[in-house]
Amino acid sequence: MGRYVIRRLLQTVVTFGVVMFLLHYLTTLAIQINGNPVRTFFGDKPVSDSVLAATKAKFNLDDPCLTRVGDPCMGIFQKRMGDWFLRGDFGTNFKQVDVMESILKAIPVTLQLFLIVTIVWILFGITAGTWAALRRGKFIDYFVRIGTTLTVAVPGFLLLLIVQKVVGVLLGNWARDTFGRESVLGIIFQPSYNAKYAWLTLLIPGIVLGVFGIAGITRLSRTSMLENLRSDFVRTAKAKGLKPTRVTIVHTLRNSLIPVVTLIGFSLAEALGGALITEGIYNIPGMGKLAYDAIKTVDTPVIIAVTAISAIIYMLVNLLIDLLYAVLDPRIRYE
Repeated sequence: MGRYVIRRLLQTVVTFGVVMFLLHYLTTLAIQINGNPVRTFFGDKPVSDSVLAATKAKFNLDDPCLTRVGDPCMGIFQKRMGDWFLRGDFGTNFKQVDVMESILKAIPVTLQLFLIVTIVWILFGITAGTWAALRRGKFIDYFVRIGTTLTVAVPGFLLLLIVQKVVGVLLGNWARDTFGRESVLGIIFQPSYNAKYAWLTLLIPGIVLGVFGIAGITRLSRTSMLENLRSDFVRTAKAKGLKPTRVTIVHTLRNSLIPVVTLIGFSLAEALGGALITEGIYNIPGMGKLAYDAIKTVDTPVIIAVTAISAIIYMLVNLLIDLLYAVLDPRIRYE
């Protein structure tokens, strides 16, 4: 397995380099086509060439390549990569706030949100899929299948807005009027994030974000369980007289999780995109909100930094998922 880990890490480094170059090139191309973003600082006010040049130099946007459409600006790319990898410096945003400092404040909040999402995937997605497979053709099976279909049919942003309106405002006002503003329900049913009660106010957004990928996880868990329930090794385990619980958990569920773990890796990418919308709507000061605000203000340094760190997290999670295959199935060996 050691050689496999090294090989995957090298692939991750190469992939990250390609992702960073594409991100650099797209942001550079946007500046070349739309014009230098420093002009937005002054609005419609007239500004002298000297002040404009000084502002460009202040934010490292004075390179002549930014005026040539299609130029990859390799000099800027090399400098950026050197700052990121050698010094861990993503520079400052257009408000003169250190980008890395902002990211370090946002990461813990996003990790809290994704912990809730992961619990939703495991507790509801895998459990519901397993239960539906064990009760095939019964009420719970049809309920799970219909529920996952309806989940896929509703757009994510629409579901967020509906939940915020119904749960955060209507139920929230009722709970706060009935039990008090500091009650548990009054805090949970809030339409926006509250740093004083971080975990409670992240509960509803986390559940809604988890719903984005739960349909596929539930469906695949059900299908995989049904397939393994008919396998020879499960029939052999039953013939040996093992307890039904042991047969289900140790022999059937463990092997059924291999394709589910793969899907969770892909669902993470969907959840990363959904976090931007979720944190923007609920005003959660995480990585998604940071990117949300940066996109609105065309704050290029923040956009690049958030995308870079998100790419690293996504690739590391996929590496971890690949390694989990050997844990779930001893027959798999990466040698």
